[in-house]
Amino acid sequence: MRTTLKRGLGRGGVLNGSGQAVLPPGAASPIRFYRQPASRSRSRASLVGRIALWFGIACLVLVSGAAGGAYLYFHQSVAAVAADTPAVKRAARQLDVALPGHPAIALVLGYDHRSTDGSAPSRSDTVMLVRADPETDSISLLSFPRDMLVQIDCPGQAPTVGKLTWAYAYCGPQGSLRTIKGLTGLPINYLITVNFRGFRQIVDRLGGVWMDVDHRYFNDVRGPNGYESIDLQPGYRLLSGSQALDYVRFRHTDSDLYRVARQQQFVKAFKTQVHQSFAPLTLPKVVNAVTKNVEVAQGGGQKVDGRTVLSYALFAYGLPRGHVFQSRIEGFEGSADLTTATDNVTKAVETFTHPDVESPEKATAVALGEKLRQRVPPPRSTSITVLNGNGVSGSASTAGYLLARRAYQILTPPNGLPANAPSFDYFRTQIYFDPSRRGAELVATKVANLFGSAEVKRLPKQVAPLANGAMLTVVVGQTFHGSLTPAPIDETPAREKPNVVYAPNAALEHLRGLGRGLGFPLMVPTVIEKSSWTDSTVPVRKYWVDPDRRHKAIRLVYRMGSNEYWGVEMTDWTDAPVLADKSLTRRIKGRTYDLYYNGPKLHMVVLRTPHARYWVINTLLDRMSNETMLAIAKGLKPSGKVKG
Repeated sequence: MRTTLKRGLGRGGVLNGSGQAVLPPGAASPIRFYRQPASRSRSRASLVGRIALWFGIACLVLVSGAAGGAYLYFHQSVAAVAADTPAVKRAARQLDVALPGHPAIALVLGYDHRSTDGSAPSRSDTVMLVRADPETDSISLLSFPRDMLVQIDCPGQAPTVGKLTWAYAYCGPQGSLRTIKGLTGLPINYLITVNFRGFRQIVDRLGGVWMDVDHRYFNDVRGPNGYESIDLQPGYRLLSGSQALDYVRFRHTDSDLYRVARQQQFVKAFKTQVHQSFAPLTLPKVVNAVTKNVEVAQGGGQKVDGRTVLSYALFAYGLPRGHVFQSRIEGFEGSADLTTATDNVTKAVETFTHPDVESPEKATAVALGEKLRQRVPPPRSTSITVLNGNGVSGSASTAGYLLARRAYQILTPPNGLPANAPSFDYFRTQIYFDPSRRGAELVATKVANLFGSAEVKRLPKQVAPLANGAMLTVVVGQTFHGSLTPAPIDETPAREKPNVVYAPNAALEHLRGLGRGLGFPLMVPTVIEKSSWTDSTVPVRKYWVDPDRRHKAIRLVYRMGSNEYWGVEMTDWTDAPVLADKSLTRRIKGRTYDLYYNGPKLHMVVLRTPHARYWVINTLLDRMSNETMLAIAKGLKPSGKVKG
């Protein structure tokens, strides 16, 4: 069978090439004890309102009591964050109206203006889209590197190509909004601008934020031509406002891609902490910081009201575990100027707008070799031959391209035959299924829903010679107008062999003597990612996690050959905030593991024992495969049973 899209599909259709190309639609000391700042006690205080996740990188948060005075305070506070400056008001005119019960998208712009900048314009260091979808009970994040080369769209000016951050510098939030809308083709309903001074204040007044720092971050070059000094030790720790800002903006030894990943990591960490431990006495301080440094605008020209805030707050608060999805634009090239193919942007937008909420379950089944419990074959197991049945040049090619974007396996007719149906008089699109293939009729119904007006039938004799053995044969009719209905893109990864090597000595030399007084057993990673070894700067760190000196931790830091870091955290803090948002739990060979996903990518595996937790944390960009992560976690052995 042919499994290529390089040949034309249907009458006059080609996917790539000249002339008739079919484009995508919408086109230091290695060991030290560390003492953390004070944490806030847990409270399940009454949550009447939060400005949901629309605060993006600072997660706008409002909490109030139920009494009349608090109610009034809440509404006054909401009014105070409404669009106020002329620049944001101008940008608001470009926003789309959010429809009740439908997904809504906000653009978050984090900007900075330092005293050394003088009269120079502010820069947008953070550009992030946040999408809330009530149909799938999910929130999606999509960040854009500030150094990404894009077509900048400023009102009244000719479009120009430059770094994304320049759009804000040239024409303020309106420029950033128009540029992102042009780049993604998405409607944007809300605009939130955040001054980074407010970022620091909000984090501090909330009591800090718990985050996992993957390796030591250090820079001591200061001054007008340098950067802010930074010195962060690795491990799970409470960051102050300044430390959190340094962490999410750091890029002295890596690139914008890692900074984007740290920003998304912060959003998830902040949401988890607010959900778990917001103290009501901090409300006035937090609100004061928000109202002075944040503006919120919505489509339709109306100011954001309390009911809107409350609806999104309750939505974000009630999300199922693991339903915050992070989308990334892949394939970037360059360092100072980042470029990527248009297809990579299109794919990221598609996964952002249609997250596969079942991806953690499916990815786990693949990694563990479990049989997927589903009657409908997944797209990767569904072969489709697409034929032109309406006589419109390129229609079969377009349909095939769109189905391939959904991970369906596209075939072409055998023996070089043209991908044309027996006739061009098909009105409705026909989805023919091979009755001899298990699940074919079920998946045919699923594919028919993508075309909207389509019929499902058994494969007829006159079409069978063109099917090339495909499970489905799609004959595109006159009702197809070049697009498919929205649906989640199947992101189930293919099974991979774990990329690991047996290397207990990498950790043993650093762990000797650290178990004394620890209070829980040390675990040794006996297998590690093949290109890895313990970091030469801070390979291991022993420290107190909390200020009351109740919980200790050991952090191992590994550096990969690609200059990325992953780690193993060991602690007797069994209910740390980060552990609350697990996606799945699996019992493997008598041990219990909690799995934490970023979409289909396994970001953290936690081995649970009665008195401790042992975390294996992926790199910031989740470079290690799911199978590699699980192999490392399963390879954790008590230090007394491992010989060097």
